[in-house]
This record gives sequence, structure tokens and C-alpha cells, in this order.
Amino acid sequence: MSNNKNYQILVVEDEEAIREMIFLSLKRESYKVLDCETAEEAKDILANENIHLILLDWMLPGISGIKFAQQLRSDGSTSQPPIIMLTAKGEEDDKLMGFDVGIDDYMSKPFSIKEMLARIQSVLRRSYDDKDISGSVINLSGVMLDKESHMVYSKNHDEIHLGPTEFKLLQFLMLNPGKVYSRDQLLDHVWGVGVYVDERTVDVHIRRLRKALGEYDLDKVIRTIRGSGYSFVKPRKK
Repeated sequence: MSNNKNYQILVVEDEEAIREMIFLSLKRESYKVLDCETAEEAKDILANENIHLILLDWMLPGISGIKFAQQLRSDGSTSQPPIIMLTAKGEEDDKLMGFDVGIDDYMSKPFSIKEMLARIQSVLRRSYDDKDISGSVINLSGVMLDKESHMVYSKNHDEIHLGPTEFKLLQFLMLNPGKVYSRDQLLDHVWGVGVYVDERTVDVHIRRLRKALGEYDLDKVIRTIRGSGYSFVKPRKK
């Protein structure tokens, strides 16, 4: 797994003492850390930062942590980092509610720093072991994409030639594997909000992307979900 310094963690906790304890503990382990007190603040951070994991308190002022997690998991326009829920709630039904919403792990207060770090390591390992998240290279399902050089390679290191739009489309889908995006959502993310392009343009560029990938038997990494949109196949857990 990548070094801790490559991972950025968002701590959403309204109790200052707990938030500061977590912040300092993660900093000592060389993680990049951002923190805030409310779900509203967290939304702004997620919109502007590359967050790899969220430590989310259940009881927050305004929107509760569990409600915020539910919103994140149902919102196709936001990234989907794994979530560890922090809560004083210890009943089994509460835990099941959290897992039903889509959280990845659960810690009941009070918890030890050792337990927290172990759970973070475990969730990061499950979520990112097959990715290079250092900022430049994404390596998934036999496709390697270098964001800095704008180069794409097959698993045999053959260069895959893509146009600039196909590259942006592939990059966005690879950054969100397994997630289905409609044509409208892809237009907003890849072409930009407010750009007036026919949504069928997405189909044209998907076909071009598949054709280029197909030369290396990689066209199946782009899935069509009838009536919903497109996605990049999510790698199987090892």
C-alpha cells in the first residue's frame, strides 16, 4: 500500500477535543488531514479536495452524520471515499443502519488511537490497494493512466492513443470505478457545467474510447448500463 503521506483524510467531528486528538494523531502518522465541525463544511471540502477517507461523527449539528453519509452515497455528482463512522451509539441496530447506508466501518466512542489507526489502515488497504493514488498514475483493470503526461497504457505497457476528450472521459470514469454516470452527469464533469453539447455526443466519445481500448482487448472495462449511463468496471477485491 502507498505511504500514509499520499492519503488525505477528512475528520468531521463537532467535539473540539476529540477532533484535535484525531487530527494530531493522524498527523503524527504522516497522513494529510483536513477537519471540520459540520456536514455543510464537509460538502465544501469534498467539492474542492481529493479526500481518500472520511472519519464521520454520527451526531453532528444540522445534518447528522448518518444522514450526510446517506446523501453522499446517493449523490452521483460527488466522489465516494470510504467512510468510518464515529459514534457513541453502540447498539447493533444502529450499526446495521450505518452499514445499510453504505459506511465502510464503525467505531464506538471511546476508542483507542491504536484501534483507530488499525481500522483506517484496513479500510484504506481494501479501498486503494490496486491504485497508485500518489497523484499521477491510476492503474485499474489492465489500464494504466498517467494524469501528468496524459498517456494511457495497456497492462503490457503498449501505448493506447486517445484524443483529449476520450482521455478526460476515461480519467473521470477511472477515478470513480463502479459508479454509474448518466450522459448529463458526464457532460457536466468532462465537458463542464454550462457547456451546451448534445448528450449523444457522450455516446460518440464512448464509442471512440472503446474502439481504442478494444485494440488491446480492454473495451469491456467501459460498461453500458441500459437506461442509466456508463461506468468503469470496479476491480474485484483481492
